[in-house]
Amino acid sequence: MTEKIVIIGGGAAGPKTAAKLRRENKNFEIDLYTQEDIISYSACGLPYYIENIIQSSETLIIRTPDDFKKQNINIHLKQRCLSINTAEQNVLIEDLISQKQYKVSYDILVLATGATPIIPNIKGINLKNIFPLRTIQDGINIKNKMLNSKKAVLLGGGYISIEVMEALVHNNIQVTLIEKNSQILNMFDSDFAQFITDYIIGKNPGQVSILTNEEIIEFVGNENNEVIKVITSSGKIIETDFVVLGTGVRPNTDFLQGSNIKLGVNNSIKVDKTMKTSKYNIYAAGDCCEKFNLATNKYTWVPMGSTANKEGRCAALNIAGNNCLFDGILNSTITRYFDLTISIIGISYKEAIELGYQPEFAIVTKKDKAGYMPNSGTLTLKLIADKNTHTIIGIQGIGDGDVNQRINTVIPAIISKTKLESFMDLDLPYAPPYSPAIDPVLNAAQIIYHKICS
Repeated sequence: MTEKIVIIGGGAAGPKTAAKLRRENKNFEIDLYTQEDIISYSACGLPYYIENIIQSSETLIIRTPDDFKKQNINIHLKQRCLSINTAEQNVLIEDLISQKQYKVSYDILVLATGATPIIPNIKGINLKNIFPLRTIQDGINIKNKMLNSKKAVLLGGGYISIEVMEALVHNNIQVTLIEKNSQILNMFDSDFAQFITDYIIGKNPGQVSILTNEEIIEFVGNENNEVIKVITSSGKIIETDFVVLGTGVRPNTDFLQGSNIKLGVNNSIKVDKTMKTSKYNIYAAGDCCEKFNLATNKYTWVPMGSTANKEGRCAALNIAGNNCLFDGILNSTITRYFDLTISIIGISYKEAIELGYQPEFAIVTKKDKAGYMPNSGTLTLKLIADKNTHTIIGIQGIGDGDVNQRINTVIPAIISKTKLESFMDLDLPYAPPYSPAIDPVLNAAQIIYHKICS
């Protein structure tokens, strides 16, 4: 008997699961339902589409429904999952065009519903030209408005806001970023957050403002119900042509009420290393489910497209009868603002203290290549280790040099709990076009080791 696999969600994890399932088994009946009108696209590329580095939004679409049809995978667009009946093994679907509801039975169900934007409860939030940024249509809406605007407000100081800020500045928009916390990029330690803030302000003096410890309490509109200004908690009145909400996302799991599927951090779906949920024939992958943090040894919730693809692949392999374990994540993140690369892996110093570690750190600023090389850049690294175990637990990096290479070097060290004594003598490849004689990340490890042992 042919098994019927139903997949809910068409962002990253759902299509990845479907495609891998078909490669593993030609006989599965595979149906994917998504409430959007497109599937399999890169939301991470939206700021670069807004900036116009990517000129067509269609470039962000990885696979079309026709591509999946050629693989004998049935794609159902504009179909929203309302609920799941685990006892009867069916899902209730609403056709968003006709508003009709119908049930779909399954043998195995994969939940890949992703995340949904957090819309803050602020007076005037429903005015026109206040945009989240999650879907391709959101990106199109922002870009179209930007092309006829002069001023914008970004609400929230996370990665998305930094990336959108660069896109807007490149298009000659006056930008004000408003963050309720004491710093932008709250996952970083305050010293690095300040480095990043100073760079952004210095890079575009007069064009960019960053307001911290500040909240929007009201959006003010005109006679056409279009936002024209915001009022902040300190009484500032800021004129704007549009607003982009960078207030974060939450797991899209509201439809699971009454299903008895166990939820975890932030109401994300609890899964084991095989991507199984608490129901034996139901899997979950992507931004809708929780992750195990290999640095903290605790469950967390971090939405990330790269993780969603890995989890979708793992779920498909296990459904097909192969063995796959997804061990977890390190909160590995990276972005840029103009020439400044910004990255953090593992645990920050402040988080290490909260978790009960005895952390020590070293900050190193150095050229990424031999200093006499004409194309050398500068990077600043903050390496963090635990005094008790001498193991590396995190790193933060910024600069116009090759930050990514140094960050990637530390990742396996955190996972394998490598001690400083071993790490600082790593035989990293050296040549003047690629590194100083002693790499900056090894310098940082040496400094921490001497701090701990002195």
